[in-house]
Amino acid sequence: MKDEVFRIGLVSISDRASSGVYEDQGVPALREWFGAALASPWEMEPRLIPDEQPMIERTLVELCDVAGCNLVLTTGGTGPSPRDVTPEATMAVADRLMPGFGEQMRQISLNFVPTAILSRQLGAIRGCTLILNLPGQPKSIRETLEGLREPDGTLKVPGIFAAVPYCIDLIGGPYVETNDAVVKAFRPKSAIRNKA
Repeated sequence: MKDEVFRIGLVSISDRASSGVYEDQGVPALREWFGAALASPWEMEPRLIPDEQPMIERTLVELCDVAGCNLVLTTGGTGPSPRDVTPEATMAVADRLMPGFGEQMRQISLNFVPTAILSRQLGAIRGCTLILNLPGQPKSIRETLEGLREPDGTLKVPGIFAAVPYCIDLIGGPYVETNDAVVKAFRPKSAIRNKA
């Protein structure tokens, strides 16, 4: 069924990449990650835009309200510099903030760099869409989504995506299943559907 397809908006926010100075890495990294991580049908709506708050806001609204995305992920524009306005744009279009996502992203990144405390990543809900501001580097994107693993492969710190499918359930989106080898979605027992 069409309404059971998980629709994901991927927004790479970069002045230089959007003007062709260098090739965007955020959207390709996310496309590759979702290809490995999701076991449910999914479609993506990619966008590459500059660090301009009105344009970021318009893009988020379009992906949520017109394209009907269940999840919108942004990459880039979350630092402390004056051009980093992704969190402000996200807050401007949000109905509710989801602070746990930003807290966990910084917690994961602090295992690698002390400057993770400078990140202003956040999570928010607009209507029936979850919006998450991710870091800009492909390695950091993967670590944030998957979490931290011990050398033997066991999970040390859960990534944020473990909570995303249940959040999508709660806001009225499709039932999303993951490839447990990449990231195991967590749901309370009462929310798990029986597999056919």
